[in-house]
Amino acid sequence: MAPSAILLNPEDTIIENYDKNNLLANNHGDGKSIHVDNGPAANQLIKGVLLEQVARINTDTCDPDEENAFYVADLGEVYRQHMRWKTNLPRIKPFYAVKCNPDTEVIRLLAALGSGFDCASKAEIDQVLGLGVDPSRIIYAQPCKTKSYLRHAANVGVSQMTFDNADELHKIKSCYPNAEIVLRILTDDSASLCRLSTKFGADLETAADLLRLARNLELNVVGVSFHVGSGAADPSAFSKAVTDAKWVFDQANLHGYDLKLLDVGGGFTDETFEVFAAKLSDAVEEHFPPHIRVIAEPGRYYTANAFTLATNVIARRDVSSLPSTPRSANSNGSEYSATSTTEKSYMLYLNDGVYGNFSNIIFDHQHPTAQVLRSYGAADMDKLVEYSIWGPTCDGIDVISEHCYLPGTLDIGDWLFFENMGAYTKCSATRFNGFKDVHETIYISSEPGASALLGY
Repeated sequence: MAPSAILLNPEDTIIENYDKNNLLANNHGDGKSIHVDNGPAANQLIKGVLLEQVARINTDTCDPDEENAFYVADLGEVYRQHMRWKTNLPRIKPFYAVKCNPDTEVIRLLAALGSGFDCASKAEIDQVLGLGVDPSRIIYAQPCKTKSYLRHAANVGVSQMTFDNADELHKIKSCYPNAEIVLRILTDDSASLCRLSTKFGADLETAADLLRLARNLELNVVGVSFHVGSGAADPSAFSKAVTDAKWVFDQANLHGYDLKLLDVGGGFTDETFEVFAAKLSDAVEEHFPPHIRVIAEPGRYYTANAFTLATNVIARRDVSSLPSTPRSANSNGSEYSATSTTEKSYMLYLNDGVYGNFSNIIFDHQHPTAQVLRSYGAADMDKLVEYSIWGPTCDGIDVISEHCYLPGTLDIGDWLFFENMGAYTKCSATRFNGFKDVHETIYISSEPGASALLGY
């Protein structure tokens, strides 16, 4: 009989195997893993796991750090996103952007599904290789690399890498002359959440010069890459970038290269995926024949919705407020039946903030939405109460939500949870003010396919 918990990393990782009969009306498995067949049931499952975990924690008697924020990660969501990718972009092989969320279990699942990996540093390369991934499934997608990292890539056999400037070509010539190099070109990412073209990418005129220099240096240029920006909002950016990439392919041919690889980068989001995929697929089919290998570098697309964060209320302050207007929607925008509102408002302080797992507020322009997980003493849950929500540090910018409404008067020891916290969150957490940057993750699977591949 499988144990109820398998400790993978005593600091931050635990796998829970629950009996689903305690959480769902129907049982789809043998109790060794958790998997359900649809989104609403998966959300119910996640909520149940969150509640079971916080029920184990008594903030009045627990040891330091026992009440820390924690994640529940549904690897079934990652699996569903991969199946969705294969349906909409069957020609384009995903190379997961490790920087988005370097979670070992996510990487392990995607490796089992046949994904490649976009790595930007020695540490990311070593992490992926350490899970048994072949070096040919890694692209070192960092146009400006450290010399020692280049030599390391050569030593471990990671040959695919990007460049966008002349100095990088000379560096590659010196450190790794046999590398398979990919020219990254500039794109219009003005409609993207996080713009990248201000830092990386060669314009078309420069691209032609770089191809000439690469030929003179006898370097092996194998393809072209671009990135329309993280969280792209304009699907036509893909069409223009693919057209530009085709022009570079033609220029490379004039310099004696026969390019075989197109890397269309990232920018994919859950909400707009089908629209972007259709636009990208049409452009690729129009400009590139079937023998050209096409890869992409999705990150947030895979993990954003897969991770839910639970946080504890560690302090509360009463503050004066203007008379509030009755609301009919909660902070998610969904309908909420409230019989009245209160004029008093509160500041809530959580044990996690923008220097921790809410770093996505600063670095990724996100607006996490608070939801009540467990309130131990609130008797007015039919009322919407006004809050601002703050992190635990002594910095005034450590604010999670300046203004929101939640049901009931929350108090110290209560718990909130935040969905869609799997992209650019824990990967950029810090130890500012001495708070931990590593938090426990409970892994579950709401898909039988993921459960089979992961063994839980």
